[in-house]
Amino acid sequence: MSEPDILNERVELKVSDGTAMAGYVARPHDHGPHAGIIVLQEAFGVNSHIRHVAERLAQEGFVSIAPELFHRTAHGFEGDYMNFQPAMPHIRAMTAEGTEADLRAVFDWLRQAPGVSAIHSMGFCMGGRVSFLANSILPLQSAVSYYGGGIAPELLPRAAALKAPMLFFWGGRDKHIPPEQRHAVVDALSAAGKSFINVEFSEADHGFNCDERPSYHPRSAKLAWDLTLDFLNS
Repeated sequence: MSEPDILNERVELKVSDGTAMAGYVARPHDHGPHAGIIVLQEAFGVNSHIRHVAERLAQEGFVSIAPELFHRTAHGFEGDYMNFQPAMPHIRAMTAEGTEADLRAVFDWLRQAPGVSAIHSMGFCMGGRVSFLANSILPLQSAVSYYGGGIAPELLPRAAALKAPMLFFWGGRDKHIPPEQRHAVVDALSAAGKSFINVEFSEADHGFNCDERPSYHPRSAKLAWDLTLDFLNS
């Protein structure tokens, strides 16, 4: 069976602080209506993995856009999974105010796109954290976070502001996000009375969804993807 036709393009978005942000767009060939989804990058940029995620979502009927969150310091940055250091200056340069402005710009782009209805967010690693942030400021339909480092403790004060149900994925072997941080996220959302699903794959490590990483765990990745689609379509 052949895969559905999709269209892909690169667009430029104007951000409220006067900067320009590139985005990679993948969308179904027909005009919809379709849900929109913001695909939020890892620290390694809008690379082939993130573009592939956007394309997979387009094949499932979503209008997806992956914004370049490092656009202020490194337009077009694509890092090496075996060398994290080059990404560090760009991560440190990010601010809450700038990231919020980026999220509002990409949300507005989706809202104005022809045939787009409800809008979701989905992020990986650094982007998993940004997906949580997006859910605290945007009227999303739902949000997904894959191994979102830094949600706890930095963003937990925003738990009460979450607008939509949230799905979290964690790797039980992830040394980057220790159990106490994962538990803190669950406790904060429970205390705030928010709707969420929390999934931990005991055999998975950080980055388990990415088939370009040594930590790729196919079984966990497939289960997470199937649950993600069910969650987004519910």
